[in-house]
Amino acid sequence: MEETIGAGRTVRGRVALVTGAASGMGAATAAVFAADGARVAVCDVNADGAGRTARAARDAGGDAEAFPADLADPVQIVELVERVGARFGRLDILVNNAGISVHCPIDSADYDSRWAQGFAVLLTAQQRLIRAALPWLRRSDAPRIVNIASTEALGATAGLSVYSAAKAGVTGLTRSLAVELGRDAITVNCICPGPIETAMTAAIPAEHKTIYARRRTALGRYGRPEEVAHITLSLCLPAASYLTGAVIPVDGGLMARNA
Repeated sequence: MEETIGAGRTVRGRVALVTGAASGMGAATAAVFAADGARVAVCDVNADGAGRTARAARDAGGDAEAFPADLADPVQIVELVERVGARFGRLDILVNNAGISVHCPIDSADYDSRWAQGFAVLLTAQQRLIRAALPWLRRSDAPRIVNIASTEALGATAGLSVYSAAKAGVTGLTRSLAVELGRDAITVNCICPGPIETAMTAAIPAEHKTIYARRRTALGRYGRPEEVAHITLSLCLPAASYLTGAVIPVDGGLMARNA
């Protein structure tokens, strides 16, 4: 019994595809999975960044390889999954983390183009990756999908309607596919990070971050990418076999706080 329980608490030997992994939460996720013994396919449109993440994981004793791809291109998505499958011979875990920041007021002249751009990367790419990965996931004995959304899917900030709408779509996609893929024992869950120290928030002055975090979060600080990564890992453990369709804020208590 102890051996069975222990085996359920690691992703060792499994293959995980992590998108948007050149930096931030994606890079942290790749590092955490590799440290736990997974073989990690590191995907990003930034080929140099993906290579750095993969090398860092290998230098730390893990098994990781870079797979550059532009996820706005449906052909590259199919080719990405084919390359990962050919390289590792299996795919057990898909972490849909790739994203872009889209700040665009509703009355902007380029709103339609920013909408199309935002949805292509933030939502459409996720469903395309899932569809491409399904044949591999169905062969796994512990298939896991984790979609990364945002607390902007649960609340809203002025000027972020494209981003918020796409991220809300991610939560809906997650719940629907959890129901649809449950018969295949594929779990589909969603993480909604709150204020995290990433490249997307790097331009915000430190004093503004401090004021915001103390006013809005229960923990009074911004989160670190690895804090999100560890929650992602926990959702992908074999032991997490009865958790699906969940939308989990990892936000320091942002959504729990009234004021």
